[in-house]
Amino acid sequence: MGFSCVFVLVISCLMVVVGSSNNFYSDFDLTWGDHRAKIFNGGHLLSLSLDKVSGSGFQSKKEYLFGRIDMQLKLVAGNSAGTVTAYYLSSQGASHDEIDFEFLGNLSGDPYILHTNVFTQGKGNREQQFYLWFDPTKNFHTYSIIWKPQHIIFLVDKIPIRVFKNAESIGVPFPKKQPMRIYSSLWNADDWATRGGLVKTDWTKAPFTAYYRNFNAMPCTSCWPKYKSLSLQTNNKDELDANSRRRLRWVQKYFMIYNYCTDLKRFPQGIPSECRQRSRF
Repeated sequence: MGFSCVFVLVISCLMVVVGSSNNFYSDFDLTWGDHRAKIFNGGHLLSLSLDKVSGSGFQSKKEYLFGRIDMQLKLVAGNSAGTVTAYYLSSQGASHDEIDFEFLGNLSGDPYILHTNVFTQGKGNREQQFYLWFDPTKNFHTYSIIWKPQHIIFLVDKIPIRVFKNAESIGVPFPKKQPMRIYSSLWNADDWATRGGLVKTDWTKAPFTAYYRNFNAMPCTSCWPKYKSLSLQTNNKDELDANSRRRLRWVQKYFMIYNYCTDLKRFPQGIPSECRQRSRF
């Protein structure tokens, strides 16, 4: 891994922190779940487990403001109905910002549902859901968030699945001022997660375990003009080329199962303003 830089807000001052690690011991804290959260293999592998007593979780030591976040996950195998593995960026407080990946467990043989959402100033309700085109429990797959002042892009194995554009020009708040930490948790949500709560967690299959590896955080130094002169390695290939746009349309055509922008029953007064914008991608 090359140079890594994050922008941290400390008493309203923006500071640049330079580091290089890609090690769970140095990058993350195990925050709850006691022994159910573990770091091993020299700090290069992390696992979260859920049993009938408790789930578990972790969070990043640093806060991030713009850039690209990559993490490889291998999800709970077998009958994972009722469980949720959440992996997301979030600030704190009632007016928090948040960028979500949530993986809703399934009955054995049924596909996982990947649930995405974007919160700005404490308001979410921007859900899009997808089936994955592979079994996410067999191998590790990379789940990425590209966060820039212009847009947020969700990717799975480098394939874009969702773009949330900055629509401040039409009065829609966009997360761009609050640094966020990375969080992940594995928890029981059988009151809603699988078929609206109809399928309950089978505790005879516990403990349920998810695995993490190959975390990488790449800054967007060009997002802040005062940092453009820094000699840091950044990824300039975050925008969608023609092939990426085709793949985005492919995912949304064949694997999207819910889009808040088309849920007219939910928004009888009209769909949210950002849904009316024509995509540039």
